[in-house]
Amino acid sequence: MPTFAYTARTLSGELKSATLDAATRDDVVVQLRRQKLIVVKIDEEQKKKSGGKIKMKDIVIFTRQFSTMINSGLPLVQALDILSKQSESKALQEVTRQVVYDVESGHTVADALGKHPKAFSELYVNMVAAGEAGGILDTILMRLATFMEKNDALVGKVKSAMMYPGVIMSVAAIAIVVLLIFVIPVFETMFASVSMALPLPTRIVIGASKFLQAYWWAVGAGLWAFVFTLRRYYATSSGKLMIDKLLLKVPVLGDLIRKSSVSRFTRTLGTLISSGVSILDGLEITAKTAGNRVIHDAIMESRASIAGGDTISAPLQRSQVFPPMVISMISVGEQTGGLDEMLSKIADFYDTEVDTAVSAVLSLLEPVMIVFLGVIVGGMVVAMYLPIFDMINAVQ
Repeated sequence: MPTFAYTARTLSGELKSATLDAATRDDVVVQLRRQKLIVVKIDEEQKKKSGGKIKMKDIVIFTRQFSTMINSGLPLVQALDILSKQSESKALQEVTRQVVYDVESGHTVADALGKHPKAFSELYVNMVAAGEAGGILDTILMRLATFMEKNDALVGKVKSAMMYPGVIMSVAAIAIVVLLIFVIPVFETMFASVSMALPLPTRIVIGASKFLQAYWWAVGAGLWAFVFTLRRYYATSSGKLMIDKLLLKVPVLGDLIRKSSVSRFTRTLGTLISSGVSILDGLEITAKTAGNRVIHDAIMESRASIAGGDTISAPLQRSQVFPPMVISMISVGEQTGGLDEMLSKIADFYDTEVDTAVSAVLSLLEPVMIVFLGVIVGGMVVAMYLPIFDMINAVQ
């Protein structure tokens, strides 16, 4: 809710300045007149950023507590008011206070939450709307909390697998730069003092060192331009599709991305359907959370297929992204009317598969990175010692 700073005059002529929370400037005027104050000036204060980004953990705790309070019989507004005061996140407290005001003003909980997309996703809002419509909001909220915990755990596993090679590559890059800028010039000075012919590997390393010292700014600018261009290209529809296709084809890593996407897709859609969200809306929401454009397009094609009276499994099979087992289980779920339960079973299975894929990625990358570092750094060291070996042989 906006905060307004006002200056008003009392009936005795005394000036009074303070702040007031209200939906609009007119509401402030009404409240001040009730206090028999004459308005002099009203200015809306700029909202201060407090608490920063709302963490998933805070949303999960909020959701579980909200569910428990509703299940205990507390009115919605009272439950939300309590939550707005006890959350550890200042940002979530502010959002909840605004939700309380909107609900008191006659909005549904889903509509009030929908005004804060940075805190509550479209999936969250749609499930709450379904819970309100079905009179099972407490059950839906508890289901939402469980879903978010499992989804957050899945994202954490994938991030941990991606972080390891990034850290190793960063360390390798720093080590190479330090060698080229600070260590290699010492050897170069030593070799120049003896006026000897240098082997080709040594000349290459010294040349790279001189180039980096002279044009470090160009190297930095080139790397920045490459990353900037790649990110801009990935932001385009065609660029995202092409890069996501390539990622799915990368050995081991592509398998991890595919399995995590299947797990996220099946758990999200299963949770939405079991909560009363229509399958068309569920597929549209799920597509937005896919994390991969190829999988997003396959899900949207399935949505179009269902809208046309066809099944969900046929378009998924044509995409060649989803494994045959997943297609078969979804098809059985459609035929038996238990699609939500079947999707949840697939998600549980693929959660385990993601664990296995993460272990496979880490076990493969570790020796590859060690060999890479050994070849690059070790090769540079050997190149600089070759002239020394030549001098020793000449003396002998």
